[in-house]
Amino acid sequence: MSTAILTGPPVAGSPLEADLRTLGFDVRTANDAATAAELLAAVPAQERVAVVDPRFVGHLHALRLALTDPRFPAAAVPGALTAQPGARAALARAFGRIPVGAGTAHLTDVLTDTLTESLDREETPLHRVELGSLVATVALTPAQREDAREAVAAVDDEAVRLRTAVKSRDGFFTTYCISPYSRYLARWCARRGLTPNQVTTASLLTALIAAGCAATGTRGGFIAAGLLLLFSFVLDCTDGQLARYSLQYSTMGAWLDATFDRAKEYAYYAGLALGAARGGDDVWALALGAMVLQTCRHVVDFSFNEANHDASANTSPTAALSDKLDSVGWTVWVRRMIVLPIGERWAMIAVLTALTTPRIVFYALLIGCALAACYTTAGRVLRSLTRRARRTDRAARALADLADSGPLAELIAGRARGRGRTGSFLAPVMAFLSAAVLLVWVIFQDDPTSWLTVGVAVCSALLAGAAVARPLKGALDWLVPPFFRAGEYVTILVLAARADVPGALPAAYGLIAAVAYHHYDTVYRIRGGTGAPPRWLVRATGGHEGRILVIAVLAAALSPSGFTIALTALAVVLALLVLIESIRFWVSSQAPAVHDEGEPA
Repeated sequence: MSTAILTGPPVAGSPLEADLRTLGFDVRTANDAATAAELLAAVPAQERVAVVDPRFVGHLHALRLALTDPRFPAAAVPGALTAQPGARAALARAFGRIPVGAGTAHLTDVLTDTLTESLDREETPLHRVELGSLVATVALTPAQREDAREAVAAVDDEAVRLRTAVKSRDGFFTTYCISPYSRYLARWCARRGLTPNQVTTASLLTALIAAGCAATGTRGGFIAAGLLLLFSFVLDCTDGQLARYSLQYSTMGAWLDATFDRAKEYAYYAGLALGAARGGDDVWALALGAMVLQTCRHVVDFSFNEANHDASANTSPTAALSDKLDSVGWTVWVRRMIVLPIGERWAMIAVLTALTTPRIVFYALLIGCALAACYTTAGRVLRSLTRRARRTDRAARALADLADSGPLAELIAGRARGRGRTGSFLAPVMAFLSAAVLLVWVIFQDDPTSWLTVGVAVCSALLAGAAVARPLKGALDWLVPPFFRAGEYVTILVLAARADVPGALPAAYGLIAAVAYHHYDTVYRIRGGTGAPPRWLVRATGGHEGRILVIAVLAAALSPSGFTIALTALAVVLALLVLIESIRFWVSSQAPAVHDEGEPA
């Protein structure tokens, strides 16, 4: 239940009370500020409270945006403001600062404006809603009220609501092939009481069924898989549009939306590999390569954004050129398509699945993602080298968390601390060497499943520890986590492929999927402002260098079949460990509902 306090007698003929009740508010009336403060104190602490000027005139959706959005502790439009339980104390203090007595009537006549200005000075952030073409105003005279009502009638707020349900920045395929009708599906779901989480779950189930169809290895199964994958993507767009249409944002919804996208895509890769195997074609190495490449692309995105989103003096000629290109219509869409975002990528996978073979699907995916990775990474490197930005402690902490260093790297970093200069290129060079030394050895050595590989893994760990010995504030330090991810994932892939026994690559696929989930979970926690997973979890999983060392020892000590069993067991243990902790955290978390509103990956 939520309570709306009208700061004066209702205006005759006004639909305001009905609108507030439509939004789920219990409406109460206070004739002065003191009475309003008493009503506020009487509302249970766990409830949302709104303060509304009875002379308010505006669209219902303007009120909805101001009073019901769960993402903001406090929000306001002209004539109306709201405070969630976390901002109730700030609102009470704002009431307490309003003078009472003779000569203060002017303050209570504009009570909502006075409270809004007072909340602006509080530590609790106040969100001022961007109305666009929507109307929200306080009409002081009958003439103003008539003008405001005409302005309301001139704008269809349902059309605005549908339009703003779509992301402001999206890929070409999503914008022109999905969103024109998925927004109406979102409205249909809202009118039937469906929640975004239910639609997200339906999207996951549809993708899993698509993966099952692909696993049949038949042409009919491949056609059905392609169609179901496209429908899963329609539902994937619909859940976010439903959240924006009905303002049903939640922490759990943000987590499900983010993690299910990866689960759907990687489960589909596995389905394609199983289907190819039924036809006598082993493409597990290609499926694993596609997952590794896609995950490393995401790590590049996450690391770069975390390193630079709060940097000061954050300008560069490369960024200026990018902004200039974004001002020309056709270059915007070309650049968005080049990076092969999720809409274009899934459309390509679906069409190729239906018309060709899994091997061709993976070849196209690997080539497309590799070109996209080269394009985006090169642009970000140029931006980083040409900008003069000061990285913050928070950014350095986020990069250190994304590096996923375990006890061994921590020990080495502690011994190496103080050597080298913060802000130099030492960290990315050490991280690159850490990955390169290991990968060159396992790829080109005739027998990488030997004890010599364990020694190389120890050398790699030493370099990894040196890379994180200083705060990651250098221009290219955001490359450290991607180098570590590439080193770990590709090492597992190569060792499993060189084992050359049935089941080794599928076991490696499961292991990398479990580790990748842990890395994605770290990203989403940082984005939500709650910090990385607890250190005990990172230490229990070994960190990237610890896992590499364990896998190198297993490869050297066990037979190929024993190595396969060990990989499977390790995948199960890691999956259970990170999933249980992740689910526990997100179910009980008070993290803000951070939903992806930018360009999809």
